[in-house]
Amino acid sequence: VMKFRRVQVLLILVVLSFLLIRFHFLLCSNNAPMEEKPSPVHILILSSWRSGSSFTGQIFSQHPSVFYLMEPAWHVWVKMYQNTAEVLHMAVRDLVRSVFLCDMSVFDAYMSSQKKKSDLFQWETSRALCSPPACDSFSRSDIITAGNCRTICGKYPFSKVEEACKTYSHVAIKEVRFFDLKVLYPLLTDPSLNLKIIHLVRDPRAVFRSRENTMADLKRDSDIVVGSQRTKGEMGPYNAMQVICKSHVEIYKAGSQATASFLKDRYLLVRYEDIVRDPLARAAQMYRFAELHFTPELQRWVHNITHGKGEGAQAFDIGSRDALRVAQAWRNALPFQKIEKVQNVCKDAMDLLGYRLVQSEEEQKNMSLDLLFAQNSS
Repeated sequence: VMKFRRVQVLLILVVLSFLLIRFHFLLCSNNAPMEEKPSPVHILILSSWRSGSSFTGQIFSQHPSVFYLMEPAWHVWVKMYQNTAEVLHMAVRDLVRSVFLCDMSVFDAYMSSQKKKSDLFQWETSRALCSPPACDSFSRSDIITAGNCRTICGKYPFSKVEEACKTYSHVAIKEVRFFDLKVLYPLLTDPSLNLKIIHLVRDPRAVFRSRENTMADLKRDSDIVVGSQRTKGEMGPYNAMQVICKSHVEIYKAGSQATASFLKDRYLLVRYEDIVRDPLARAAQMYRFAELHFTPELQRWVHNITHGKGEGAQAFDIGSRDALRVAQAWRNALPFQKIEKVQNVCKDAMDLLGYRLVQSEEEQKNMSLDLLFAQNSS
């Protein structure tokens, strides 16, 4: 009898051990972390009007891993045009944050309830909105021009914007409506974002010349930036340049000299002139910063679009051009009197960002590009 009981106890222990082992295995399996999708990288191309930002945005837009939007805050400024840029900063920041998180319901406040994808400002400049799932006519790996996209992909519903955004590892936004980096500190410290800022600047003399050619297109924005009264008269264009240049100085100082830990390795200054002098090297630098691979197809596209024969005369035109020649066209197009005025209102920015002042009309025509843009070149 004793022997039988010992066997019985042993069997019970074996069964209990088996059940405990199985229970432990199931518990561990349930608690094991699932293979998580990597957190998206968020890239903000921070610039000002007529600074080469549309082209720089395309360097990101054409990448097959990037969901890109060009100036989504345009909708905020159109709807709330009676306010100043400073007042609108918070609304712009909130919209940008929502776009980074692929929450496109934020546009409900600024667009019709019957909106379509094609109601989004410059939607056709986004390769992601011209390929699946936003449009079925192209492949996600295609280089897609805005003209081809506009013709074929405009009929899709607005819901496709959010659906597409959620399928990408990187979300990039090009924006010209921030004038203070400190406004973005809440985004840089937001745990739901992995934000990197590319601060794109351009020679103020070239910006001024380009703004002269697109004055009508920029009127509403200029009124918001400096106030409608200060855009009038001979000094109007220079008043706008003064505000823009001052903002670049403040952004650069905050981004490059800040001791805040949340800015470490998350701010990159890029000069447009350096991009056009060595497009492949600068594109590679920006891709490394954004944790993107520079594919051979993209290398060919970057080379071809910067070594064409066009002059990029149209606002927001991002077709092939002789980029280096366009970058210094102001030297032949602006009279020296205007150059002096721009240099006067933008002197601090030019000194800080590495743009040499020209002292005479002769120097304006003859100084080499390397001398004009040699300072602070990284």
